[in-house]
Amino acid sequence: MTERADASTPDSVDRHVALWSGELDRMDPVKEAIFARLAVLARHADRARRDTLLSGGLQRGQFKILLMLRRLGPPYEASPSQLADMLGLTRGALSARLGPIEDVGLITRSAGTADRRRVRVRLTAAGYEAFERHAASEDEGENALLAVLSPAERQTLAGLLRKLVVAAETGSDGISPSPYRPRRSRSDAT
Repeated sequence: MTERADASTPDSVDRHVALWSGELDRMDPVKEAIFARLAVLARHADRARRDTLLSGGLQRGQFKILLMLRRLGPPYEASPSQLADMLGLTRGALSARLGPIEDVGLITRSAGTADRRRVRVRLTAAGYEAFERHAASEDEGENALLAVLSPAERQTLAGLLRKLVVAAETGSDGISPSPYRPRRSRSDAT
């Protein structure tokens, strides 16, 4: 049986900080521990998302298209130019991504009814289901990681991280504002 982790269980970051504390007098060990742990968790989350996508037969760029269409709500459709703008892609790059997911039946492209020159990209029932499977699998992994925290600890962590994100996004306290936005299924995935 695996021992349940707590805040006093040493981790790889503790070893990293101990090593560098002896080498860098100017290093703030608490700050280093915070940013190193954020980096470890970001890599873990990124790897888990990539593995989840690959197990479902999708590439990240393909999933983002399903994500954008799903976010739009019924009827889960947009023009190619709207999708390209939402994803920050050129029309050619978007077209290259649309082909393979259309070929496997996750989206359809069809001419508009009023103007046959206008193309609409629509999420199919299979595409909707592929998105839902991926989101459910991603939720399972995230819930497993967060299981070591109590509900109160989760709320505290979310609040502290919000404080940092607000500072980063607004440029408060002398921080240069960041244009970065989250990239995940339930947020502003660009």
